[in-house]
Amino acid sequence: MTEQPLDRRVVAVVVTFNRLSLLQGLLERLDQVPGLAEILVIDNASTDGTGEWLAGLDDRDPGEAHPTTPVVGRTLAENGGGARGFHDGLAWAMERGADLAWLMDDDGLPDPDCLSLLLAETGLDFWGPLVVDQDDPGRLVFPIRLPGGTRVVHRLADVERAAARGRIDDIVIPFNGVLVTRELVERIGLPRAEYFIWGDDHEYRLRAEAAGARIATVVGAQVRHPAVGSLGTPMMFGRTTYNHSPSDLKHYCMARNNLLNLREYKGWPHALAFVAKTVWFYAFTRPDLGRLATSARAMYAGLRGDFTGHRRYLDG
Repeated sequence: MTEQPLDRRVVAVVVTFNRLSLLQGLLERLDQVPGLAEILVIDNASTDGTGEWLAGLDDRDPGEAHPTTPVVGRTLAENGGGARGFHDGLAWAMERGADLAWLMDDDGLPDPDCLSLLLAETGLDFWGPLVVDQDDPGRLVFPIRLPGGTRVVHRLADVERAAARGRIDDIVIPFNGVLVTRELVERIGLPRAEYFIWGDDHEYRLRAEAAGARIATVVGAQVRHPAVGSLGTPMMFGRTTYNHSPSDLKHYCMARNNLLNLREYKGWPHALAFVAKTVWFYAFTRPDLGRLATSARAMYAGLRGDFTGHRRYLDG
């Protein structure tokens, strides 16, 4: 493995939408993190005053004892979801000379030493921290399926026991505080903006894997994040789970994007198995003919390359 240079320009990319108070807390934390050249904020056309607040940051007094990390905001003309946010934000970071982009949503809070622990690792292309429950730090917000098997771990202690030299290779949870190198971005491109939400981060990881990227999770580096509830509803008598969401918008994007990810990276047998699983779940596990129809529309649209159907579920 080649050593990474010590003078890398690290740029944080934060994507936000209508969560100004969370964004303010995150930026306050990032201002305490050593090693950041600047912070780029992509505002997804928020309506809560985020754009106006970002515009006023140019007037900040950097101070003398603690120079303030520069924050630059960009408000999009319309809400393009996290996918558009990370697509545009990563492109912007590359344009501004980033050697490493540190990608995150507005609802996570990296520990003060998170970045330094990530930067201490060498020979990686795409790597990140553990995402732990802010109210129960011993529990993972996003469970990890350990490489080489089917075991899924939910507790921090289980990950620590499975780690080798403080990290789990070949797995990462984007985009919650992950680092990506300029070299990898130049090799694989940007996240798929048209995905809107759900699956864009997974697709980017799969694309990185297919390109031979060196991927890892650094166990000591952590991001605190609100709990998101159960990520899988049991089905088929508890033999498996399904990512059911009460949100029609989230479900539409999940059904469309997951089918395309499976087709592209796993092949048609896996894609068709997902279709069958969706039919079973909404026919037998949680009967809902309306949701079955939504699933069919989403999947058909994705296969046709139509990424506009989710707009009918947007508020306003």
